[in-house]
Amino acid sequence: MKINIIRTIIMILLLGNFYVIFQFSSQNGEKSGSLSEKLAELVMQQLPIEETQQSLKKTESIIRKMAHFSIYTLLGFLLMSFVSTYHLKEDKRIVISLLIGILYAITDEIHQKFVPGRSCQITDVIIDSMGVLLGILLLLMLCEIHKKIKIKISRQNIAKSSN
Repeated sequence: MKINIIRTIIMILLLGNFYVIFQFSSQNGEKSGSLSEKLAELVMQQLPIEETQQSLKKTESIIRKMAHFSIYTLLGFLLMSFVSTYHLKEDKRIVISLLIGILYAITDEIHQKFVPGRSCQITDVIIDSMGVLLGILLLLMLCEIHKKIKIKISRQNIAKSSN
């Protein structure tokens, strides 16, 4: 029963993440570019760099790539969390999560090809895939830290009870 509740919560978060990605990809080139440009201007105002058109475009590009990377990092984390609720070997959980994340990145880029002013870029699929991989690795790292903390607490409790 408890595992079904956890799966449901993670699935809702996953669907929300898929929805957010889809909505961003559905924005036409002008709207998407405008959002990135506003963020780039805000960042440039905080940096001690002369705001030129070239530096603004570079900053905008970096922001766009970081947005791809971060939202797909969350996707990888959630995918791995969901798959981990099933009794599978760790390597299978990693492969399944990674494949689903990469497939979604590919379909997302194909979707963008049909949105006015947007394009389909293999570099974005690579960046998205690296984000998915980081999300998976972050979850694995957190699980390992949690396991070590539990072992340490267990050892402390055993030591206390033997005294």
